[in-house]
Amino acid sequence: MNLNYLLFIVFFFTYLTADAQNKGVIQGVARDKNTQELLFDGIVRVVGTDLAVKTDENGSYQLEVPTGTYNLTFSLATYEIITKYNIVVTSGNAQIVNFETSETETEIGEVVVTNSNATKADATDMVTPLSVQRLTTEEIKSNPGGNYDVSKVVQSLPGVGGSTGGAGRNDIIIRGGAPNENVYYLDGIEIPVLNHFQTQGSSGGAQGIINVSFIEELKLSSSAFDARYDNALASTFVIKQRQGNNQKFSGNIRASLTESAITLEGPLGKRTDFLAAGRFSYLDLLFKLIDLPIRPRYQDYQLKVSTRLNEKTTLTFIGLGAIDKFNFGATREASPENEYFRRSLPFIKQWNYTAGLTLKRLIKKGYINFALSRNMFNNQLDQFKDAQYDNEAFRNFGLQSQEIENKFRADLNKYVNKWKYSVGISAQYVKYNTNIYSKLNEGTLDSAGNTLTPPLEIRFKSAIEFFKFGAFAQLSRNFFSDKLLVSTGIRSDINTFTTTGMNPLNTISPRLSAAFKLTPKFELTASAGIYYKIPTYTVLGYRNDTNQLVNKSLNYIRSTHYVFGGQFLPNEALRITLEGFYKQYSNYPVSVTNGISLANQGQEYGAVGNEAVQSSGKGETYGFEVFIQQKLVKKLFYFVSYTYVRSKFSGTNGILLPSAWDNQHLLSGTMGYKFRKNWQLGAKYRLAGGVPYTPYNLTASQFAYPTTGNGVLDYANPNSERLKLFSQLDLRVDKTWNFKATSLAFFIDIQNILATKQQGTPYYTFKRTEDNNAFATTDGQPLKADGSNGIPLLLKNESATVTPTLGLIFQF
Repeated sequence: MNLNYLLFIVFFFTYLTADAQNKGVIQGVARDKNTQELLFDGIVRVVGTDLAVKTDENGSYQLEVPTGTYNLTFSLATYEIITKYNIVVTSGNAQIVNFETSETETEIGEVVVTNSNATKADATDMVTPLSVQRLTTEEIKSNPGGNYDVSKVVQSLPGVGGSTGGAGRNDIIIRGGAPNENVYYLDGIEIPVLNHFQTQGSSGGAQGIINVSFIEELKLSSSAFDARYDNALASTFVIKQRQGNNQKFSGNIRASLTESAITLEGPLGKRTDFLAAGRFSYLDLLFKLIDLPIRPRYQDYQLKVSTRLNEKTTLTFIGLGAIDKFNFGATREASPENEYFRRSLPFIKQWNYTAGLTLKRLIKKGYINFALSRNMFNNQLDQFKDAQYDNEAFRNFGLQSQEIENKFRADLNKYVNKWKYSVGISAQYVKYNTNIYSKLNEGTLDSAGNTLTPPLEIRFKSAIEFFKFGAFAQLSRNFFSDKLLVSTGIRSDINTFTTTGMNPLNTISPRLSAAFKLTPKFELTASAGIYYKIPTYTVLGYRNDTNQLVNKSLNYIRSTHYVFGGQFLPNEALRITLEGFYKQYSNYPVSVTNGISLANQGQEYGAVGNEAVQSSGKGETYGFEVFIQQKLVKKLFYFVSYTYVRSKFSGTNGILLPSAWDNQHLLSGTMGYKFRKNWQLGAKYRLAGGVPYTPYNLTASQFAYPTTGNGVLDYANPNSERLKLFSQLDLRVDKTWNFKATSLAFFIDIQNILATKQQGTPYYTFKRTEDNNAFATTDGQPLKADGSNGIPLLLKNESATVTPTLGLIFQF
């Protein structure tokens, strides 16, 4: 918390040296999108002003402009004009703005440095011409309720929902698919862990780990994925990090009521630059202060070092890591809800890292990429009866596991005679280790204390290792003077673990997409494709009582996508899209024990992997989405999305039932307005239909609760109940002060300002005595091991918490 006081001191000191004519710097490079060649003599222009500059022989440019918010364009003869919106320039560190553009079939003519108000909304991508959304670093930073968290911000995009409809987790549900159906890439390196306190086998967690200051752009593809990405069924997130400031040492410090972060960047020589960051939370202190039983604490680190070995070769190192601890503590005021948290939920200790090297080599009419990386996720969960923490005699559950992946990827990308093609290969060496203990019941004793039935426990250790290989090809071209874009691809993946995993014909994944411009403002898009994903390691690593790996016979999960839509550009900065989608699943994992699809268990299937499953499930998701995006024009920007989605999966009985992600309705609207003197107001509204959930089996729950501290779900009636509709309004206010060589920004971000109740699945527990020292019973005697004299209680899982976050950002 002392960092806050430091920033106030810095503010008052820099205020004394404030300059009325403050200026900032915009710098970057321009490249050909298809060949990555540097573009010289292009014009970078500040829209609405006379400020413009040419790129030099290295494709670089630098502009000094008065502080404020601008739109920038890049233009060069024979190349498409590109616009970057909402570029916030301060007198602190420089704004790095890079341009990538493609040649057109029509000669644009000589480029002259003049004032121009021309802007153009985002067009389709040459590889994935539909189902693509983009977010810039400024859109992520200023997103109300986002609190600089990428995972929260993307939940405002069309087709994106949360697993419970609430705001407490960062589960990313794309068009009704599971969280683990998404893949995430950072500068070409896959990052399996995206959030703090991640659920193993999922992508959800409480807080994102990626530093927003590093991000240049995020691209979400919810269908028609580039064939270079494996294991994706629902979406691909491709995050491009910006280049560090290669002119001078600079950075920023951010401090708020919940966390502090520092980002540094600068040159390490003539050809090398770096970005480095660290973040530390003190949520545990805040929650203790406001008398909540949970005590989360996390920290994360991020690094990027890029060196230009020569004019054609760039070597980049990236690193990303996090450390998480989630404990519980006694509260000053006891309540059934607080006692449930303390006694029924596990402690969490996690750490993870991803480290990788990428080498990009420019060749004639294209480039080659090489990527070598390693990632590891260490997960530990501990649960003890009656909150007797660290007392092994009271242990109900324990999990220790590690997921380790070593990866190599290589791809060749060429652009010849208007044809763009890519081919590549990948290889992975995977290790998964787990050690699980779970007590299902205490057993029974006779009146003399002799054992009648022993305790029922699950204990197993498992260690597996295997290889995964993949190959792909992607081809695309524009026809008829850029009116028609056709893209096609194919990939196949194999592995050395599953029974049929070495047959590449089992995972042939063809895909085809097209976009046709009916008019300069309107285009139609369509795609069809087949995609495969290997089951999660937690499932593959399960061993039965005889130490056999019983899930080796599982098949790759298959999903077939069909998408049709259109895009309308009424003016240069306004974009309207409409898409309909249908996805058909097969080979989906189904529990052998209860016959329920894992998709219908959702988060209740704790991603532990302690049961046998079979590849017999089917499923389908379908719906449509509407998206309206207004880029920054005359101080206002906004986007609105609506999605209707149904998600249904079947178990062994073949009956399609609503999945754990069947929101049905998703509505989101975000706007921002730029006032004078660097004030900005933002608002975001989200609405989601309540998701289904499975009620408790009251008889089984009463018997199990004394041992496990949890109820037992009634899988005879899967997902027969549904949560209430979720809605939330967030507000954000930003103010920036610019000084001679530094800047200071203040923000207040208020989540759920209307104090709307948010509902989650209820908790099963037993009623406690008035003094909270024991369970109340029907006969006044101590609680029996079989729970027969307990008094069942269903706790409502509802909250109407208003969460204000105040913070400062000092840039230098």
